Amino acid sequence: MSGTTPPGTAWAKDVPPRPRPPAAGEKSRWTILVVLCVSLLLVAIDATVLHVAVPAVTADLRPGPVELLWIVDAYPLVCASLLILFGTLGDRIGRRKVLLIGYATFGVASALAAYAASPHLLILGRALLGAGGAMIMPATLSILRQVFPDRRERALAVGIWSAVAAVGAAIGPLFGGALLEHFWWGSVFLINIPLMMICLPVGRWLLPESHGDGAGPWDLLGALLAAVGLLSLILALKRCGSGELFTPVTFLAAVVGVGLLVAFARRQRARRYPLIDLSAFSRPAFGTSVGCIVLTVLALVGLALIAAQYLQLVLELSPLQTGLRLLPLSIAAIAAGLLGSRMLHLLGPRAMVALGFVLTALAVVCLMGMGVQDRPLVLAGGFVLLGFGLETTLFGAYESMLNDAPAEEAGAAAAVGETAYQFGAGMGIALLGSLMNAVYGPGIGGVAGVGTEDSEASARSLGEALAVADRIGGETGAALAASAREAFVAGMHMTLVVSVLLLLAGAVAALRLPRGLGPRLPPAPAGAGTGGGSTSGAAAGRVPGPAAGGLGDSSPEPVRQP
Repeated sequence: MSGTTPPGTAWAKDVPPRPRPPAAGEKSRWTILVVLCVSLLLVAIDATVLHVAVPAVTADLRPGPVELLWIVDAYPLVCASLLILFGTLGDRIGRRKVLLIGYATFGVASALAAYAASPHLLILGRALLGAGGAMIMPATLSILRQVFPDRRERALAVGIWSAVAAVGAAIGPLFGGALLEHFWWGSVFLINIPLMMICLPVGRWLLPESHGDGAGPWDLLGALLAAVGLLSLILALKRCGSGELFTPVTFLAAVVGVGLLVAFARRQRARRYPLIDLSAFSRPAFGTSVGCIVLTVLALVGLALIAAQYLQLVLELSPLQTGLRLLPLSIAAIAAGLLGSRMLHLLGPRAMVALGFVLTALAVVCLMGMGVQDRPLVLAGGFVLLGFGLETTLFGAYESMLNDAPAEEAGAAAAVGETAYQFGAGMGIALLGSLMNAVYGPGIGGVAGVGTEDSEASARSLGEALAVADRIGGETGAALAASAREAFVAGMHMTLVVSVLLLLAGAVAALRLPRGLGPRLPPAPAGAGTGGGSTSGAAAGRVPGPAAGGLGDSSPEPVRQP
């Protein structure tokens, strides 16, 4: 897509066309899409559904602070750390095989989590859910690429896929809130079991098997280095976001993570068949796209968590009402995903990504109108612009990045894309969360009649401040609650300013992307020593790039909710 050819790579016209796998029948292709979309929907829902169930889990299992943190974080940590491992494994032993194992793991883990009688069992269940999700994400996207070889058909399939991703991310809290109004907290996991029991036999019967041609032997040691390194580094980022920046555990996790990832990079450069072709990062189309994705997520993921707290703790909305308020964002993201192919064809990657960044920055400026008083029209307008701009940015960036990679290593490509997203998310939570705490704590000030111990507890978080205010009661409690809400809004406004600066930096960075849709490079011949383009990807609502072929036809790519 960059229009340049790396040394030693022939143009597509100089290479005999590779035979494509036979396309699935008209009906079976779309049935396969339904099965894959169900998988994606469950993984997307499980990423956010527990957030609204935390109070019920706390009341029932009574976990300690560290246990509660692991209950929430086990799923994303394990999932992010294992994506490269399972994505590259699927390229070697078969993507359908890994997908079916993921289905079974997800179902067993859901039962374990639903009926967990202790915090430790729930943590184990959530970790297994993360492992199952890491198997499902890259494999489903690789199979989707295979069964839709025609890019125009694939464009429609990807649009549906993108819509499902946005819907899943949006209805996670909404779905959880609805279930919790009628059932116990375990019901948010139990719904996965019957769907996985259907997906497993249907997938075994219907889904085609596929492997990565010329991917070479699987580097188990390299995959483990990447898994443990990513786990350690993302854990360090999450601890920074929770205010544990200067602690021995955070420092040790960061050092171990960086050290293992450096060792992984050196190992990949020395191998004939690397899991990831690190040289792709030096190409403008790929490296700039990855940077744009990280900047987008960094600017907005921490903001999304702050927005959820704002709606529930400042405006005092229920979890169900909060989910409904966030729906405009997801609907706008769905629209951008379905229009992404046309916008990319009309604007090209450079203009599309830059426009997405600018629209998203304007949305964040609009959201600065949020205050202690509810302004539903301001929120709705800001969320619509935010969802559309965010998806436009991710869509264009992924198209440019994925076009640099051949289809042979689609599993690794999908894994790397999701890993980049998770890394940006961890950085965003650490940066914006730390900034929020730095403004909120001093901003709450001293409230007459509130003791030193209560003031210190109130300064740690808005939730604790409101709990203290309820316990104190009377005018003093009301004054403390009002002061805490005003301090929270002040901190939120500061995070919005930083988000705007990050988004504008992304718009400038996007100017390095290709201007138009140039010819696509051919896939590497089987047995080539470069390892191909396992350096791009998507997951959980982000879709891997096109199969080999020219760029004369359109192909939308990723959609992912923050």
